[in-house]
Amino acid sequence: MKQAKAGPNILITGAPACGKTTLVEGIAQSLAPIRPEGFVTREVREKGERRGFEMVSFCGKTGILADISIRSGWRVGKYGVDVAAFDAFLEELHFDESPFVIIDEIGKMECLSSLFCMRILDLLDSFPVLLATIALRGTPFIESLKCRDDVEVFCMDSHTRDQVTKHVIQRLRSALD
Repeated sequence: MKQAKAGPNILITGAPACGKTTLVEGIAQSLAPIRPEGFVTREVREKGERRGFEMVSFCGKTGILADISIRSGWRVGKYGVDVAAFDAFLEELHFDESPFVIIDEIGKMECLSSLFCMRILDLLDSFPVLLATIALRGTPFIESLKCRDDVEVFCMDSHTRDQVTKHVIQRLRSALD
Protein backbone atom coordinates (compact mmCIF):
# COMPACT_ATOMS: atom_id res chain seq x y z
CA MET A 1 0.00 0.00 0.00
CA LYS A 2 1.66 3.20 -1.17
CA GLN A 3 0.60 6.22 0.82
CA ALA A 4 1.31 9.90 0.27
CA LYS A 5 0.51 13.10 2.14
CA ALA A 6 -2.29 12.69 4.68
CA GLY A 7 -5.36 14.89 4.41
CA PRO A 8 -9.12 14.76 4.73
CA ASN A 9 -9.61 13.61 1.13
CA ILE A 10 -8.77 10.17 -0.23
CA LEU A 11 -7.67 9.38 -3.80
CA ILE A 12 -7.29 5.79 -4.96
CA THR A 13 -5.22 5.07 -8.03
CA GLY A 14 -4.05 1.97 -9.81
CA ALA A 15 -3.91 0.26 -13.16
CA PRO A 16 -7.14 -0.09 -15.15
CA ALA A 17 -9.28 -3.05 -14.00
CA CYS A 18 -7.46 -3.42 -10.66
CA GLY A 19 -10.73 -3.09 -8.74
CA LYS A 20 -11.03 0.62 -7.92
CA THR A 21 -14.73 0.84 -8.81
CA THR A 22 -15.53 -2.37 -6.94
CA LEU A 23 -13.65 -0.99 -3.93
CA VAL A 24 -15.62 2.28 -3.77
CA GLU A 25 -18.94 0.49 -4.33
CA GLY A 26 -18.11 -1.85 -1.44
CA ILE A 27 -17.13 1.05 0.79
CA ALA A 28 -20.41 2.83 0.02
CA GLN A 29 -22.33 -0.32 1.01
CA SER A 30 -20.30 -0.87 4.18
CA LEU A 31 -21.07 2.65 5.44
CA ALA A 32 -24.86 2.22 5.10
CA PRO A 33 -27.19 3.74 6.20
CA ILE A 34 -25.07 6.79 5.35
CA ARG A 35 -25.53 7.29 1.62
CA PRO A 36 -22.83 9.12 -0.29
CA GLU A 37 -23.48 11.54 -3.10
CA GLY A 38 -21.58 11.01 -6.30
CA PHE A 39 -21.26 8.35 -8.95
CA VAL A 40 -19.40 5.36 -10.31
CA THR A 41 -18.40 4.85 -13.93
CA ARG A 42 -19.28 1.51 -15.51
CA GLU A 43 -18.42 -0.10 -18.81
CA VAL A 44 -21.19 -0.47 -21.38
CA ARG A 45 -20.80 -3.78 -23.23
CA GLU A 46 -22.52 -5.17 -26.27
CA LYS A 47 -21.92 -8.75 -27.45
CA GLY A 48 -18.95 -9.00 -25.11
CA GLU A 49 -17.26 -5.88 -26.50
CA ARG A 50 -16.80 -2.65 -24.58
CA ARG A 51 -18.57 0.10 -26.47
CA GLY A 52 -18.52 2.90 -23.92
CA PHE A 53 -18.99 4.13 -20.38
CA GLU A 54 -21.96 5.25 -18.31
CA MET A 55 -22.21 7.07 -15.01
CA VAL A 56 -24.47 5.71 -12.26
CA SER A 57 -25.22 7.93 -9.27
CA PHE A 58 -25.76 6.54 -5.78
CA CYS A 59 -29.40 7.64 -6.02
CA GLY A 60 -29.88 5.65 -9.25
CA LYS A 61 -29.54 8.30 -11.97
CA THR A 62 -27.66 7.22 -15.08
CA GLY A 63 -26.06 8.93 -18.04
CA ILE A 64 -23.77 8.07 -20.94
CA LEU A 65 -20.27 9.50 -20.67
CA ALA A 66 -18.68 8.05 -23.80
CA ASP A 67 -19.48 5.64 -26.59
CA ILE A 68 -17.90 4.48 -29.83
CA SER A 69 -20.95 5.79 -31.71
CA ILE A 70 -20.81 9.34 -30.28
CA ARG A 71 -19.67 11.85 -32.88
CA SER A 72 -18.14 14.68 -30.95
CA GLY A 73 -15.08 16.89 -30.99
CA TRP A 74 -14.07 15.29 -27.69
CA ARG A 75 -12.41 11.89 -28.04
CA VAL A 76 -10.37 9.63 -25.81
CA GLY A 77 -9.09 6.73 -27.86
CA LYS A 78 -11.94 5.27 -29.90
CA TYR A 79 -14.61 6.80 -27.66
CA GLY A 80 -16.53 9.97 -28.37
CA VAL A 81 -17.20 11.82 -25.11
CA ASP A 82 -20.55 13.54 -24.57
CA VAL A 83 -19.38 16.44 -22.39
CA ALA A 84 -22.81 18.15 -22.49
CA ALA A 85 -24.55 15.00 -21.21
CA PHE A 86 -21.91 14.62 -18.49
CA ASP A 87 -22.38 18.25 -17.42
CA ALA A 88 -26.17 17.74 -17.27
CA PHE A 89 -25.63 14.61 -15.14
CA LEU A 90 -23.34 16.55 -12.77
CA GLU A 91 -25.92 19.33 -12.40
CA GLU A 92 -28.37 16.78 -10.97
CA LEU A 93 -26.01 15.75 -8.18
CA HIS A 94 -26.26 17.54 -4.84
CA PHE A 95 -22.82 17.26 -3.31
CA ASP A 96 -23.73 19.46 -0.34
CA GLU A 97 -26.51 17.13 0.87
CA SER A 98 -24.34 14.22 2.02
CA PRO A 99 -21.56 13.92 4.60
CA PHE A 100 -19.25 12.45 2.00
CA VAL A 101 -18.87 12.25 -1.76
CA ILE A 102 -17.60 9.40 -3.92
CA ILE A 103 -16.36 10.14 -7.44
CA ASP A 104 -15.35 7.25 -9.71
CA GLU A 105 -13.36 8.41 -11.53
CA ILE A 106 -11.20 11.45 -12.08
CA GLY A 107 -9.94 10.40 -15.50
CA LYS A 108 -9.15 11.82 -18.93
CA MET A 109 -12.74 11.57 -20.20
CA GLU A 110 -14.25 13.21 -17.13
CA CYS A 111 -11.66 15.99 -17.12
CA LEU A 112 -12.75 17.12 -20.59
CA SER A 113 -15.58 18.82 -18.68
CA SER A 114 -14.53 22.15 -17.16
CA LEU A 115 -17.58 21.89 -14.86
CA PHE A 116 -16.28 18.56 -13.54
CA CYS A 117 -12.80 19.99 -12.91
CA MET A 118 -14.29 22.97 -11.05
CA ARG A 119 -16.52 20.66 -8.98
CA ILE A 120 -13.54 18.49 -8.02
CA LEU A 121 -11.55 21.53 -6.88
CA ASP A 122 -14.57 22.82 -4.93
CA LEU A 123 -15.01 19.44 -3.23
CA LEU A 124 -11.34 19.21 -2.31
CA ASP A 125 -11.33 22.76 -0.96
CA SER A 126 -14.53 22.71 1.04
CA PHE A 127 -16.13 19.34 1.57
CA PRO A 128 -15.34 17.35 4.72
CA VAL A 129 -14.61 14.06 2.93
CA LEU A 130 -14.05 13.21 -0.74
CA LEU A 131 -13.29 9.65 -1.77
CA ALA A 132 -12.33 9.44 -5.44
CA THR A 133 -10.64 7.08 -7.83
CA ILE A 134 -8.12 8.77 -10.06
CA ALA A 135 -6.23 7.74 -13.18
CA LEU A 136 -2.80 6.25 -12.58
CA ARG A 137 -1.37 8.57 -15.25
CA GLY A 138 -3.10 11.55 -16.67
CA THR A 139 -3.25 15.18 -17.57
CA PRO A 140 -1.41 17.88 -15.63
CA PHE A 141 -4.71 18.57 -13.80
CA ILE A 142 -4.95 14.93 -12.68
CA GLU A 143 -1.31 14.88 -11.57
CA SER A 144 -1.75 18.17 -9.65
CA LEU A 145 -4.58 16.67 -7.59
CA LYS A 146 -2.33 13.85 -6.40
CA CYS A 147 0.24 16.38 -5.12
CA ARG A 148 -2.14 18.39 -2.94
CA ASP A 149 -1.45 18.59 0.79
CA ASP A 150 -5.10 17.83 1.63
CA VAL A 151 -5.22 14.40 -0.01
CA GLU A 152 -4.06 10.94 0.93
CA VAL A 153 -3.23 8.87 -2.17
CA PHE A 154 -3.32 5.08 -2.21
CA CYS A 155 -1.95 3.06 -5.12
CA MET A 156 -3.99 -0.11 -5.29
CA ASP A 157 -3.30 -3.44 -6.92
CA SER A 158 -4.57 -6.97 -6.39
CA HIS A 159 -2.16 -7.46 -3.47
CA THR A 160 -3.10 -4.28 -1.58
CA ARG A 161 -6.86 -4.15 -2.27
CA ASP A 162 -7.96 -5.53 1.12
CA GLN A 163 -5.51 -3.38 3.05
CA VAL A 164 -6.54 -0.21 1.19
CA THR A 165 -10.23 -1.00 1.69
CA LYS A 166 -9.79 -1.52 5.44
CA HIS A 167 -7.81 1.69 5.87
CA VAL A 168 -10.22 3.81 3.81
CA ILE A 169 -13.26 2.51 5.73
CA GLN A 170 -11.51 3.32 9.04
CA ARG A 171 -10.67 6.83 7.82
CA LEU A 172 -14.22 7.48 6.60
CA ARG A 173 -15.85 6.13 9.79
CA SER A 174 -13.68 8.35 11.99
CA ALA A 175 -14.32 11.38 9.76
CA LEU A 176 -18.09 10.79 9.73
CA ASP A 177 -18.47 10.26 13.52
